[in-house]
Amino acid sequence: MGVHMKKLSTTPAQRRMVTRVATISCALVFAVSGPIALFEQVYADKWDDQINSLRAQADQYLAQANALKAQGDTLQNKLDSINAQIAALQANIQANQQKHDKLQADIAANQKKLEQTQDALGDMLANLYVDGKISSLELLASSQNIGDFVDKQEYRTTVRDSLSRTITEVKRIKAQLETDKKAVEKVLEELKLQNDQLAATQAEQQSLVDQTRGEEAAYQNLVSSARNQIQSVSAQQQAYYASLVASGGGNSGVVGSFQYWGWSGNRGCSGGYPYCAAHDSMVDPWNLYNRECVSYVAWALQARFGKTVNAWHGDGNAYQWPSSAARWSGAYRVSSPQAGDVVVLPASGSFAPIGHVMIVESVSGSDMFVSQYNFYGTGEYSTMWVKNSGVILLRFP
Repeated sequence: MGVHMKKLSTTPAQRRMVTRVATISCALVFAVSGPIALFEQVYADKWDDQINSLRAQADQYLAQANALKAQGDTLQNKLDSINAQIAALQANIQANQQKHDKLQADIAANQKKLEQTQDALGDMLANLYVDGKISSLELLASSQNIGDFVDKQEYRTTVRDSLSRTITEVKRIKAQLETDKKAVEKVLEELKLQNDQLAATQAEQQSLVDQTRGEEAAYQNLVSSARNQIQSVSAQQQAYYASLVASGGGNSGVVGSFQYWGWSGNRGCSGGYPYCAAHDSMVDPWNLYNRECVSYVAWALQARFGKTVNAWHGDGNAYQWPSSAARWSGAYRVSSPQAGDVVVLPASGSFAPIGHVMIVESVSGSDMFVSQYNFYGTGEYSTMWVKNSGVILLRFP
């Protein structure tokens, strides 16, 4: 039986702050009863190139958007600080304005008291002037006795001195109030100048924030557009692969020493795997793209077989597992398979350019019944039998 395998490219998913790695497609592995025409491989590679290019663009746009977001956050923090300064300044202005208004009222009340006291003193002086034309003998004669005469004289002197002291004190208070008022007016003038300057800075800062947020939104729109294009191209690619499966069979094949048979066909998002969002639309807890062979196997190891599986860090492609799984999770090579082991198909030309991983469900002699995802590049679950030949077996502790 002629065998011609197709490749589906892989691109690690790079994310800002956290590196998320997953294969865009672990391996497109299929055999058909007859050779696949060369133009079909060209189409597959063309889709891969488009998807890889769009993913790179989306990552670049996302990096720009994240950088602008960080810049916008910094600018917003500075704007918030300016707003807080303005609020404190305006509270200070209000307090000093209230102080100024009170001083103004005190000055007016003091002026009124001064005028009243001056009027009283004027009346008294007028009376003293009239009394001054009366001789002491006449004043004494009008008094009931000597004591009354003395009392009248002392009373006039006391009242006059008291009014004079009051006028002096009122004038002193008025002068002090005027001084305080001028000091407050100077403070108010300086505070209002600072407020005007901060208001201008606030307007400039707000403009920078708005501009940066606008640029961030533009890059986010570019990210969304690139992702929409990825979904569109992926849909075309998956439809193409589905047509090949329908027309060519592809349930068994031999490539070098690797053999598989009894392929179940694509079964959608099944097998208990929980990350059923659109193919490659999210990153799983192990930093791998969803519905890829590596994502499914990592999940199955931990959820179904109770293994310890740590996240990958930029080296999660299937062909890298013999070294990266050992590094991050302590996996080691074995020769005799058992359920729960991982079957790694190394990178092998156009058949599996970035390798492929499967998990062993059961063993019969040198034959292994495996489950997997993305065997045909469509991000779906399937099962098949493989020979313990041309593969690497990994066991997770």
